Amino acid sequence: MKYNVVFVFSDQHRLQATGYAGDPNVNTPNMDRLREIGTDFLYAISNCPVCSPNRASLITGQYPLTHRVVFNDVTLSPDATSIAHAFKNSGYDTAYIGKWHLNGKGRSSYIPPEERLGFDFWRVLECTHNYNNSFFYGDDDVRRKWEGYDVFAQTNCAIEYIKEQRKKDKPFFLMLSWGPPHDPYNIAPSEYRKRFKDKELDLRPNVPVYTKPYVLRNLPGYYAHVEAIDDALGKLMDVIDDNTIFVYTSDHGDMLGSQGLGKKQKPYDESIRIPFLMKLPGESIKSFDEMFNTPDIAPTLLGLCGIEVPKTMEGRDLSEVIRGRKKVEETAAFIMNIAPFGEYARCFGGREWRGLRTKRHTYVISKAGPWLLFDNKKDPYQLNNLIESEDYRQIREELHEELLKVMEERNDDFLFGDEYAEMWGYNLDDNGTVIYNW
Repeated sequence: MKYNVVFVFSDQHRLQATGYAGDPNVNTPNMDRLREIGTDFLYAISNCPVCSPNRASLITGQYPLTHRVVFNDVTLSPDATSIAHAFKNSGYDTAYIGKWHLNGKGRSSYIPPEERLGFDFWRVLECTHNYNNSFFYGDDDVRRKWEGYDVFAQTNCAIEYIKEQRKKDKPFFLMLSWGPPHDPYNIAPSEYRKRFKDKELDLRPNVPVYTKPYVLRNLPGYYAHVEAIDDALGKLMDVIDDNTIFVYTSDHGDMLGSQGLGKKQKPYDESIRIPFLMKLPGESIKSFDEMFNTPDIAPTLLGLCGIEVPKTMEGRDLSEVIRGRKKVEETAAFIMNIAPFGEYARCFGGREWRGLRTKRHTYVISKAGPWLLFDNKKDPYQLNNLIESEDYRQIREELHEELLKVMEERNDDFLFGDEYAEMWGYNLDDNGTVIYNW
């Protein structure tokens, strides 16, 4: 019997904002439960921690310079081979519900079937952050509205889809994409926001004093979103059967004041480390302690289902390692920001960077040269940049050599972001952001 797959991912949920990862401010009993009954991917990394580039890597199993979605609001080629194509070619029904952000033709535009990259059941909007006034398209170009907070409505839609699929003698692959906890932070349902009203919060040690007003204004709303999606996750878990691979993750994290910074696109752990929890039928290891990068997700899911991985996919199939049947050589996760844009535009201090995240170290270069080196074991909050430390010279040189080798393997010439935009015909505004329509 073929496994069903339910893949759930939120937007901008950092690993650190979970109960099981030790955040004292937020309760996530369903994520905690999923971790207890499934596999916890300890080093799940967002390769390019911003929405469209990461989502394109998730769907294609490719690195950004291959699929060319290096900005938000550009088009992932309809001719790309996707994870949905692979499942569909193996006899699966395919479904997508929620935020897409890969069409690049307007955030509220209808996406026709030929541009859905192999997904059949379709309840999708390109992009919205108005979670209480949220719309979607289905089989036609009539725009419909989700009732109430869209996380809950989309979850109910997914549950109905799962129940209907059980009536068929056919496996299915479902992706459910929630918008929260991406800002705006303070619009979660009132019952969740009330939980954090006047609640004293413990801030991370790497939040500087000057950032605390920003953090205390936004963190309660962020946590309210997280607790809301945790409840939605619990509802889904209650309808999942023993023949289903069930995943919860996110596309990237959120700095939320750590290092004095906000949002994503940064190389720090709050931006690149994400929850990744999987319940797998049969035997699997409890803690997966290998580096697990975004392009690895699609080939690994296909491998777990016994489906041939398309040759276009560049990530690793780690399915046999997850099953405990195989060991792999320890490797580093390649991380990057190809173009500074949007909230990380150059005028806000944004820059192009490339780096490696190993189990112990983070090493990052910018166009100006070596930039960051952290010993994450000794310095888990990344407060001490060791880039000029003589004690770490050998480690720095080894990581630099390894990074250059990875960049060569990925055909990464480390150009400026606007050079890629010019090469591929992307229309940028004065801040280096792709011009888009709502």
